[in-house]
Amino acid sequence: MDEGSISSSICELPNLVHLNLANNLFNQPIPLHLSQCASLQSLNLSNNLIWGTIPDQIYLFQSLKILDFSRNHLQGRIPQGIGSLKHLQFLNLGSNLLSGPFPLILANLTQLIILDLSQNPFFLTHIPPDIAKLTKLQMLFLQSSGFYGEIVPNLFQGLKSLVILDLSNNNITATLPKVGFSLPNLVSFDVSRNKLCGPFPNGICEAKGLVHLGLHTNFFNGSIPNDFINKCINLERFQVHDNLFSGDFPSWLWSLPRIKLITAENNNFSGEIPDSISGAAQLEQVQIDNNRFTSKIPQGLGLIRSLYRLSASVNGLYGELPTNLCDSPVMSILNLSHNYLSGTVPELMNCKKIVSYSLAHNNLIGDIPKSLGALPVLTYLDLSQNNLTGQIPQELQNLKLALFNVSFNQLSGRVPASLISGLPASFLQGNPDLCGPGFSNSCSQEKAMPKGVNLSKLTSALLISAVAISSIIAAAVGFYIIRWCRKQRSEMNGWRSVFFYPLRVAENDVMMQMCDKNARGNGGTFGRVYIVNLPSGELIAVKKLMNFGTHSSKCEINTLAKTRHKNITKILGFCYSNNAIFLIYEYVARGSLGDLIGKPDFELPWSVRLRIAIGVAQGLAYLHKDYLPHLLHRNLKSTNILLDADYEPKMTDFALDRIIGEAAFKSSLGSDASCYLAPEYGYTKRASEEMDTYSLGVILLELITGRQADKAECGDVVKWVRRKINITNGALEIIDPKISSASQHEMLGALDIALRCTSVMPEKRPSIFQVMRILHSLHSTSNLPYIHQPSTSTYTLS
Repeated sequence: MDEGSISSSICELPNLVHLNLANNLFNQPIPLHLSQCASLQSLNLSNNLIWGTIPDQIYLFQSLKILDFSRNHLQGRIPQGIGSLKHLQFLNLGSNLLSGPFPLILANLTQLIILDLSQNPFFLTHIPPDIAKLTKLQMLFLQSSGFYGEIVPNLFQGLKSLVILDLSNNNITATLPKVGFSLPNLVSFDVSRNKLCGPFPNGICEAKGLVHLGLHTNFFNGSIPNDFINKCINLERFQVHDNLFSGDFPSWLWSLPRIKLITAENNNFSGEIPDSISGAAQLEQVQIDNNRFTSKIPQGLGLIRSLYRLSASVNGLYGELPTNLCDSPVMSILNLSHNYLSGTVPELMNCKKIVSYSLAHNNLIGDIPKSLGALPVLTYLDLSQNNLTGQIPQELQNLKLALFNVSFNQLSGRVPASLISGLPASFLQGNPDLCGPGFSNSCSQEKAMPKGVNLSKLTSALLISAVAISSIIAAAVGFYIIRWCRKQRSEMNGWRSVFFYPLRVAENDVMMQMCDKNARGNGGTFGRVYIVNLPSGELIAVKKLMNFGTHSSKCEINTLAKTRHKNITKILGFCYSNNAIFLIYEYVARGSLGDLIGKPDFELPWSVRLRIAIGVAQGLAYLHKDYLPHLLHRNLKSTNILLDADYEPKMTDFALDRIIGEAAFKSSLGSDASCYLAPEYGYTKRASEEMDTYSLGVILLELITGRQADKAECGDVVKWVRRKINITNGALEIIDPKISSASQHEMLGALDIALRCTSVMPEKRPSIFQVMRILHSLHSTSNLPYIHQPSTSTYTLS
């Protein structure tokens, strides 16, 4: 792996045709001297540290057929000169920081076969119809590049040769134009994670070679025509999850001979899983959770030898489970919880690779099979909320269970010792006849009367009386215990849990650890945060809200939990009752940025501080523009920015006003937030994107000065900075002295944008995308890696 710069002497090789310098550490602008390589047809500089802009003199590479600048730090616009490369067949500029508008000059590259502009988040422009002039194009990759607006109807008409089209993870809106008739050679079509709406794109399977169809995470609605599947005989991946589809799920899809992946969860599909699913011999994953499927689990499902995941929770499935359910030798995840299944729990003796098995919230009866204890890798077993009877098998002690939940059944007898010691009591509650340490019932047995002992009539009478009295007392005590147990169960039933990720937390696991020793910080503005260590060893963060709204609060939490961004803390779920609500977040290892800045030994290098600022800006842009509905943070401050093990920032406490209500939110804003609130909030009391930008500017000033916002000399870092810069060399005096002087230029650039963000007039503040662009431009000159000591506790939930 080389580093440094690329020598011009390389062009002394007279017959050099292909030059591949990928996967090195070349740190320089694009080397134009390589244009002197007269015979050069292929130039690959991907995955280096190439920075700066693409110069207009790129036209000097007249003989190039292949050009790959991907995975570098290039920025700015694609120059007009690139349109002069008439022989270019392969152009890859993906994974850079290039910006829009889309260069119409690319339409001149009529020989292009592959075009990749993906992972350039600042294009922020429409997809021009002129791209249809690239009639030889076979692969078009535009994913994750900030493209927005509608797809014009004639966009695909000229792309007859297109095989792969990826427009995923953008902001494309409206409906899709008819695709299939225009793209007869299409193999992969992906428009997932956009804002598309309207009906299923009928005609998509006119391209009979279609293998991958990605429509998930949009707003498509209506039903899927059953006849379209007849033409999709080669389909392998069908992903339509997280939309608004309804109606019967297309029955032909279940038996497509090459289908491997079906993800349709979180829609409103109905219909059944037919026995003909056995014809899908290559099926590997089925995920249809949270729909309205109503049918029995077919026997044919057990005949699919390649199936390793079946997840169909929260549906209307009923009937007994087939005995061959787990005949697939690779079955690993089986989740049929929250249905209406009856009968007994299957033995699963052939399921040697099953890791997760959930049948919770059904109508199952009978014993827990002893054979489950012989499943070597079973880690998660949830049989709660059924009607199971008998004892918990001793054989389950053979398993290394991270989760074992049999709560609210009718189990009885002694609980195996290892299960009592390794799991929370809440996973066993609701079974009043269980006994053992920690239970109200004793497992001790009466000692048998020694044989051959002759008792007198008096002794016998006394014994009989004693037994009668004891029986009455026992009955009374038993009656009290039963009433007490019912009361406890009733009270626990007052708690409910909702989870958005595959995490199982019992309410008791949370409540029992809500104590001062597990608390973090001083309670925060809206409630205290506790770090909870689950029995599985996982850590979560739990926030107890001081104020909360009514039923609408739960709906709003559902909305916030759907955010998906690396710089936003995941909401894993929540617990609630009539008078309390607990938000469950992923655990983030290094705590808050505010606490870190407050430490006397705060010495993060500038490159890391700038990366933190960029991450916060990216998360804010996602809330403001990319996520629907658009959200405002409203409580952005350094203590609400958490840092993971690699110092990647994650915003938390965002949009809490939607949960607790506007009045409670305003009354709960503490004095620690005042330094981050824009001046206009004092008289308008109205939130806006500009106010979030102001808060971001304050955080930037904290990163630049190394001072907490309310710990500056006049109690307000913004006022202190503005006062300082009005004196000679004042700007240099506010820069954190612990930062190397080599970073001063970049820090002064960041100071300029911070001051603009904290302008008194809202209309003077830059947009969040302008902030991101400027910070990224600074980052291109501050991209040295930061070597840090590993945190003592770096576990996070993913």
